[in-house]
Amino acid sequence: MSLGSDIPARLDRLPWSGWHWRVVIALGIAWVLDGLEVTIVGSLGSALERPDTLGLSASQVGWTASLYVAGAVLGALVFGRMADALGRKRLFMLTLMVYMAATVATAFTSSFAAFAFCRFLTGIGIGGEYAAINSAIDELIPARVRGRVNLAINGSFWLGAALGAALSLVLLDARVLGPEHGWRAAFLMGALLGVAVLLVRRHVPESPRWLLTHGRAEEAERVVAAIERRVYGTTPRPAPAASDGLPVKRPPRRGSPAAAAAAASRPAGGLPTARQVVHVLLRRYPQRSAVVLALMVSQAFFYNAIFFTYSLVLTRFYGVDASRVGLYIFPFAAGNVLGPLLLGPLFDRIGRRVMITATYALAGTALAATGIGFVKGWLDATTQTVAWSIVFFLASAAASSAYLTVSEVFPLEMRALAISLFYAVGTGVGGFAAPALFGALIDTGSRENVFMGYLLGAALVLLAAGVTWRWAVDAERKSLEEIAPPLGSDG
Repeated sequence: MSLGSDIPARLDRLPWSGWHWRVVIALGIAWVLDGLEVTIVGSLGSALERPDTLGLSASQVGWTASLYVAGAVLGALVFGRMADALGRKRLFMLTLMVYMAATVATAFTSSFAAFAFCRFLTGIGIGGEYAAINSAIDELIPARVRGRVNLAINGSFWLGAALGAALSLVLLDARVLGPEHGWRAAFLMGALLGVAVLLVRRHVPESPRWLLTHGRAEEAERVVAAIERRVYGTTPRPAPAASDGLPVKRPPRRGSPAAAAAAASRPAGGLPTARQVVHVLLRRYPQRSAVVLALMVSQAFFYNAIFFTYSLVLTRFYGVDASRVGLYIFPFAAGNVLGPLLLGPLFDRIGRRVMITATYALAGTALAATGIGFVKGWLDATTQTVAWSIVFFLASAAASSAYLTVSEVFPLEMRALAISLFYAVGTGVGGFAAPALFGALIDTGSRENVFMGYLLGAALVLLAAGVTWRWAVDAERKSLEEIAPPLGSDG
């Protein structure tokens, strides 16, 4: 078991290096792709309503977004369990290929039904990415910087958003391709980016922690030794030090009662049964489960409600031309990228409980205030975008911290499954309904109706802030094994 090995401590002691940067880029690109996909539909939403494209209604645009989210939920559930059973690397390669095939197919659709189905398949690939990649990142990144790195990677969604906005501006321009063909080219560009990512990911190793739970200790040792050679070069790796705060424990002697007890309580093949999963979530860590559920549901509704219908608000209520919607995405995306980057280090320094509570509470308050400005008619397209940028500077760090929390507070043997379960429930409850609901509210043409949706989103994140302050885990700068001991290792 991993607590009987020095491998987790060796991974956590590694100094930050070029190798870590390569892992972050290769795996973090998943959120860039997700941002690209979501923004393409958001930016192209009005263009897709044209009769010379797909002729969709606002409600149909909202439903395609909801079906994308539904696919992501299904993908997370299916591939999350597989990531715990088959390994992180196999799954983050497979899910990327599913994404590429689906987004290419989207470019060649000619009806609402076909377009919606392909968006559903694209969501399956992206949803599968979440579980495998969040698990791999947390298991490879040193504990002292895990918070800021995880937040920055999740925030990279908005780099994809900016890329999607840029593509929409260029490709929808009548001097380039125009709306009739530009929307198809936009989806093909996502597939091209996926090919490049596939080539880079081949060099990311399997998680040594996962290998340990599946009885492949020798392979785990080889992987860690190879990582250390890349990080330290020819310099011998440092010996374990008491000051590290990461104790190195040796496995119990073979044949001893302690070894027999550990073997008996360990899940077969390193994969827990459904009964064990339920026991961990509801009996062993019920408060952690409540915190994660509140965080995931509220952030999913908050984000999907606003961003999937972003272009519709600008075109319907502010008269922005559909071909110029992408211009308004850039400041919005900048706020979302800068939030996790600038606030992320505080999650490691000040702590998870304080920062998660603060970002959720401030984001909810800011959205309610912005909604008042919207319903009162105090804002135009520019000031509305600025206001949203401020709101999501806070909300982006908050939403990223939800994924950080679920990926570090449950045992390794069920980490990917836990991520997928809470992502599925949170996104299914908060994310699936939000785009369709807001599409319908916008269709009414009433600012008051849209404002009520904003208030609902604000109330959900404020509730999550209260739950977090009461029950959050102080996981900052702690090893994963200290936060949640592997199954069967602690009696």
